[in-house]
Amino acid sequence: MLLCAAAAAEPPDRVVKTDAEWKKILTPEQYKVCRGKGTEKAFCGLFLDTKEKGLYVCKLCGNPLFRSSSKFHSGTGWPSFIEPVSPASVRLEEDRSFGMVRTEVLCARCDAHLGHVFDDGPPPAGKRFCINSVCLDLVTSPT
Repeated sequence: MLLCAAAAAEPPDRVVKTDAEWKKILTPEQYKVCRGKGTEKAFCGLFLDTKEKGLYVCKLCGNPLFRSSSKFHSGTGWPSFIEPVSPASVRLEEDRSFGMVRTEVLCARCDAHLGHVFDDGPPPAGKRFCINSVCLDLVTSPT
């Protein structure tokens, strides 16, 4: 029984807050997108056209998510990335909302909804991680 309890325990660096706690620290748009699984308006996000070098981290918990070197212009209206920093940085879940089947991308550390991943990205992996700017912070690095 002890093994089952240990296996079910949250990782030590996991960020868990109540709904009320998230509402206190997030803007209404951040809450709607990151906790309510919403989407920011296309072509309006802060990081859509950003070309600065650095590391994109989760706005809610600072978890490293995507390198700027994996960012590409997809023409879809949201920042797009070829791959996450690590497979352990994000969690993927089936999303059957709005009468379609998609793959949702969540922060592995705090469960923030980040966006969706599609199979129409550039080679070699062919993935497009379509991510809402409001969920991200950019930690810039020297050129």
